[in-house]
Amino acid sequence: MSNAYFKVPAPINEPVLTYAPGTSEREAIKNKLKELQSKEIEIPLIIGGKEIKTGKTIEIRIPHNHSKKLGIYHKAGAKEVNMAIESALKARKEWAEMPWEHRVSIFLKAAELLSGTWRSTLNAATMLGQSKTVYQAEIDSACELIDFWRFNSYYLTQLMAEQPYSPKGMWNREEYRPLEGFVFAVTPFNFTSIAGNLPTAPVIVGNVSLWKPASSAVYSAYYLMKLWEEAGLPAGVINFIPGSGGEVGDPVLASPDLAGIHFTGSTSVFQGMWEKIGNNIHKAKYYPRIVGETGGKDFIFVHNTADVNALVVAALRGSFEYQGQKCSAASRMYIPKSIWDEFKKKYVNEVSKIKIGDVEDFSNFMSAVIDKAAFKSIKDYIDFAKESKEAEIITGGKCDDSKGYFIEPTTIVTTNPKFKTMQEEIFGPVLTIYVYEDNKFDETLVLCDQTSPYALTGAIWAKDRDILVKMSDKLNNAAGNFYINDKPTAAVVGQQPFGGGRASGTNDKAGSAMNIMRWMTARAIKETFDPPKDWHYPFMLGK
Repeated sequence: MSNAYFKVPAPINEPVLTYAPGTSEREAIKNKLKELQSKEIEIPLIIGGKEIKTGKTIEIRIPHNHSKKLGIYHKAGAKEVNMAIESALKARKEWAEMPWEHRVSIFLKAAELLSGTWRSTLNAATMLGQSKTVYQAEIDSACELIDFWRFNSYYLTQLMAEQPYSPKGMWNREEYRPLEGFVFAVTPFNFTSIAGNLPTAPVIVGNVSLWKPASSAVYSAYYLMKLWEEAGLPAGVINFIPGSGGEVGDPVLASPDLAGIHFTGSTSVFQGMWEKIGNNIHKAKYYPRIVGETGGKDFIFVHNTADVNALVVAALRGSFEYQGQKCSAASRMYIPKSIWDEFKKKYVNEVSKIKIGDVEDFSNFMSAVIDKAAFKSIKDYIDFAKESKEAEIITGGKCDDSKGYFIEPTTIVTTNPKFKTMQEEIFGPVLTIYVYEDNKFDETLVLCDQTSPYALTGAIWAKDRDILVKMSDKLNNAAGNFYINDKPTAAVVGQQPFGGGRASGTNDKAGSAMNIMRWMTARAIKETFDPPKDWHYPFMLGK
């Protein structure tokens, strides 16, 4: 057994590669894209380290070219879920008792592998399976995920170092243990880094996980499982069970051994899971830790002192990078009338320059939305705006799914601050703008705060510091990640811990020690060196 206190190296954020012409990373990703498309793969479940093929398969196709097939994946059902629970619980004791430095070493190794030999594989898989440009893949499936593993490992050691005060004659100490049971990780399609973080953040602490990746992101998720295997993760610690929400989720949520939920996805799904946990609580062995990040209706609020040129860039990038398929993407904007004309002219001109198409063409800024269902949902919102007398479309508006699920960067201007697209999450390349009278600045701040049930991200724009303070105060609870003179996206692990409140989630801040603490359960220990031999207290002496 080790008998020293080990320190995890203080992490720094993984540098973002440029993929500029002539760079080695550009050549590597081009080659990997060709390699992955040269073969179709069959993705099994992975339970207890064994590959399970159920025969219930779904095709995996490229969103920006849905005639191209990447392979198939097998779906889990109740039988396989119960196998996964059994496997996780079997692996739990040995994994929880493994010295923490060895658990951490696995994920530091995974980070190193991803920083090097695995980088092009995960990035290319994310580009093909989720239609991310090379830059969006790089900041997600490489850099952010590497940061998650390095920073989470570091946070674990920092938390364990926190110990209580001990007065003379005794020693107080605290142990940090994993939860009993298993953690259910449910991950979305839009970030490979989230898919890699949600099952592993609890595991680093010593928990075991069942992992259900989004059906539209199984391709990159499978490569994550293979990366963990290469890094030395023992069988059964993470069990890979893709499948439909109900077929996988219902038996998991009914299990008395459920110890926690680590979730990113839609508000309605999260609320439904919470309800089922509540209904089953009388059968549960534990009160499950419920950690979730859900929807957003993220805002940009502008004062008339804002830098218009910088605002144009922030609005364009914040709204349309990765086709607006970020829970943090800017989707509503409030701008004063006095600078509207100047902003509109510059903004429309810049948006008109955006190129859309295949991610293998590096000149494209945008690609396709994730699937047919998303395409239809987003198109319905755009069509609603086209038919409304309260709205005007000033950029985009065209949708074409003949080859891939392409939607133009669409900007709606509305005269109604409570217009449908100002309130509801769209999750696509659609920004709705409300132009307010300058003398209604205070009233419009209230509108911004109260229009949406969400409170994930938001940005304020002004040069006047007094105004920035006022805006920040008025919008105090409107966003868990708040940006001043910047776009409301691109939180970096270790710099801006991510999460929001209200209908946007539990705000447990992925990428912070706060999140890691949620997967620990503490035992306080008091050891007395010379315990009393007489039960009488001094106050009892005399009359």
